[in-house]
Amino acid sequence: MDKRDQLIKQCAGFLEEIQGMTAGTEMEQWLNRKYGPDSTLYNQLAGLIKTGVEEGWAADIEIGGAHYRRGRLAEPTAQTCNFSIAAVYIDSESNPSVAAGKIFRGDFHEHPHGEVNLVVPLDEGAVLAGPNGWCGAGWTAPAPGSRHYPEVKGGALIALFFLPAGSIAYVEPPVRNEVRA
Repeated sequence: MDKRDQLIKQCAGFLEEIQGMTAGTEMEQWLNRKYGPDSTLYNQLAGLIKTGVEEGWAADIEIGGAHYRRGRLAEPTAQTCNFSIAAVYIDSESNPSVAAGKIFRGDFHEHPHGEVNLVVPLDEGAVLAGPNGWCGAGWTAPAPGSRHYPEVKGGALIALFFLPAGSIAYVEPPVRNEVRA
């Protein structure tokens, strides 16, 4: 079994456990307590997804150059409890359009059924903006209907993410109303 198949198999067992849960703050807190960075599951998934990025079979599609890539590893199937499995690689420090120490902002999108993210920092201090603040090694779980820009600061990280029914929508960001004199 190759590393990609190992990752999908490992994820499938995890997805079986969480399939009846709803993404949101309560789930995020539970994930960080049960499967935080000191857990066996976190370390196994983190190691496999790092290998995938290094070997080029995960987060392999450039969205904004080599510093912003993503890719789907598995479609929603019975094996994955109707979740898709995908990964995004974002490096806020090597991005030529972002000043050093600033925030990199990816594509605005919506999660009709929520999202579960395993956050794997590659650089010390790299963090992903989650619904409950900045997250280093650990989990975020944006609730159903959430909309956001993925934002990263402090370096490179990978987010291994799980989407119920594979549902994600890249939509137009909200327009700010401006009052003009």
